[in-house]
Amino acid sequence: MLWSLLKIILFVAVIALVTIGAGWLMETGAGIRVAFGGTELNLGPVQAVIAILVIVAAVWLVLKILGALFALVRFLNGDETALSRHFDRRSERKGMRALAEGMVALAEGEGRLAMAKADRAKKYLNEPQLVALINAQGAEMEGQHKVAEENYKSLLADERTRFVGIRGILRQRLAEGDTETALALSEKAFALRPKHEETQDTLLRLQAEKADWKGARKTLDAKLRSGALPRDVHRRRDAVLALSEARDVLVDGQDIEAREAAIEANRLSPDLIPAAVLAARSYISAGKQRYAARVLKKAWEAQPHPDLAATFADITPGEDPAKRLKRFSELTKVRPEHPETKMLQAELLIAAEDFPAARRALGDLPTAHPTARSLSIMAAIERGEGADDAVVRGWLARAVTAPRGSQWVCENCHVVAAEWAPVCPHCHAFDTLAWTEPPEGQLSSPTGSEMLPLLVGSEASTAPTVAQGPAPAATPQVDVTPPTRARDADTPPAETKAVPDAEPADAPEDAQKEK
Repeated sequence: MLWSLLKIILFVAVIALVTIGAGWLMETGAGIRVAFGGTELNLGPVQAVIAILVIVAAVWLVLKILGALFALVRFLNGDETALSRHFDRRSERKGMRALAEGMVALAEGEGRLAMAKADRAKKYLNEPQLVALINAQGAEMEGQHKVAEENYKSLLADERTRFVGIRGILRQRLAEGDTETALALSEKAFALRPKHEETQDTLLRLQAEKADWKGARKTLDAKLRSGALPRDVHRRRDAVLALSEARDVLVDGQDIEAREAAIEANRLSPDLIPAAVLAARSYISAGKQRYAARVLKKAWEAQPHPDLAATFADITPGEDPAKRLKRFSELTKVRPEHPETKMLQAELLIAAEDFPAARRALGDLPTAHPTARSLSIMAAIERGEGADDAVVRGWLARAVTAPRGSQWVCENCHVVAAEWAPVCPHCHAFDTLAWTEPPEGQLSSPTGSEMLPLLVGSEASTAPTVAQGPAPAATPQVDVTPPTRARDADTPPAETKAVPDAEPADAPEDAQKEK
């Protein structure tokens, strides 16, 4: 507001001064006399002012014409001028428009169109990195992998686009299955951008595939420091890596180092079943049975699993079924309503030949939640109670086609694995195997494990043998009575009775002989 007022006042003042000056010239009546070449001109005051203005305008016009001619000469000579800048801005606008259209084409999935727009932008812009990036991504969409790789390689020369080039070539190598080169490229990309989450995940997965557990743990620590991983997830995955390292050390025959690594893995994640099993076995080998039992009970509280029960049985080998049943009460009183606990209790009672109690312990599992294992246990109970062969065959026929229950299932691809591993054998995802029931209709691969993986008895006792149906996940067979292989549903099973003081491993052969 104030500035507008000042401009009005200034305008009025200028007009007033001009008016006063013109009036003064009119009053003086003096003029200007100009003489040249024998010619004399007499100009009045107003005429003199007009003449001066015309001369000034003519001089300005001449200077402008000379400047334009000089600029034209510079333009023709290749120097930067206003004219050249005009054409440069025009070319830049065309190039940026072509780049924008190329990026839109990429978003629409039109790879060939994006490459055409990038080539057009190349004519107008001096931005080879942007053009190469659009060309590379468009070539990937069109399946022209060599063209894409050449464009990605051209990005490596510039520090600003080096990471983009490495990442693009890394994707190419992963698509080709060249994990060796992909691992080297992911390490370079991680060195350039240690906080890039996708690079961290790729490097971690490749290191786990190559069993580079120490390197993977460093990468996992970097994810934690960058804030890309919650602390509880970090502890769980660090435990998985520590367990994998312990397994490798154990294979190499370094028992002490393996024991320490297994205990560390269990400390980081007590609910990790394989870590608890390995830690418990390391305690057992060191003569620390109490520590082993404590580890197994804590893991059982988090997730009951046949491997935990098998290891718990191995704490005191050679005990009779009655003593084993009493000792296992420490485990079965934890999560008593869990199906795994019920089946374990039933198997222990079968080994002790208390078949009515085994039926009560199993409850309604065979009808409410039938699985191959619970149905086969029910067949063993019926056999032990002296039921007719048709009844036993009925249970076995149902067991053959029943779901296998909980198994190691990948949470990423939902494929069933034969045993736990840090990396999914199908999709190669890290730490995705969980002990759960597979999706409906999902079939598991043969594992070679038995229908009854945990008929826990002493080395001097055996349990009724039943036919084997589909196998659950593989379980360490420690003091376990394995059943015979699966028979056809119409084939009568072997008539056997629980006989104390018999080797569990001989039970299938005895059943065949008796039949």
